[in-house]
Amino acid sequence: MQPSHHDLPEATARPNSRSRRLPPYRGILAVDAKDFTGYPAIEHGKISQAIPQLLQSSIERAGLAEVWKDRKFPNSTGDGYVFGFDPAAMPFVIHPWLQTLQEVLTEFNVHSYGFVRIRLRVSLHIGPLPDSDEEFDGNGTPRNDTHRLLDSRPVKAMLAASSENITQVAAILSDCRPGRSPAAPAPSRRTHAGRRPAPYLPSPGRRPPGRPGCGGRTGFPRGRVHRARPAGRTSCPRPSPVPR
Repeated sequence: MQPSHHDLPEATARPNSRSRRLPPYRGILAVDAKDFTGYPAIEHGKISQAIPQLLQSSIERAGLAEVWKDRKFPNSTGDGYVFGFDPAAMPFVIHPWLQTLQEVLTEFNVHSYGFVRIRLRVSLHIGPLPDSDEEFDGNGTPRNDTHRLLDSRPVKAMLAASSENITQVAAILSDCRPGRSPAAPAPSRRTHAGRRPAPYLPSPGRRPPGRPGCGGRTGFPRGRVHRARPAGRTSCPRPSPVPR
């Protein structure tokens, strides 16, 4: 009796064996909760459920309801959340959304009675990713780079060094882009938020010699960090040095 092969996945072409169409470019937004594992396990489910609710609330409050409604390949990571969106909206995700997220988290934490506090690291990136409404869409190097940035030392250090009563959001904006993406303006220019950006800070690792560009399988993305100003402030404080 011959074994059945109907359930085997279809094989793909070997990498670099033929040209294939580039997937559409997508903005990628990923968040991660600080000290998630420090809370009792019984609280993990509630925190995981609250994170996308807080994201939705802040995105809609920032006037970007379509970004949430039309999000691509959304996925909970347990201690965070990730999804893709139209990269044309990236300037508005940088500002006003990051600041609005700070305000929403401040309100949430004020009313959490000091037990469950949700402070978020945010990573923003742009790159080509499969997006055809399939189950495993959204996987690729840009997605991997987004999570590398999210786990990098500079953004972790920025949130850890700030007061939990003041700063609820620390973000890292990718420096990997074709030409100049809205996610990473040149250091000599002003951002959409009206601020002069902090210096670019490399994520862990070092790009191999002679490897220009935005990384890939053997390179590491670069980015710049941003700390949302305290809710209620009308002016932006000068950026403070970030521990490496």
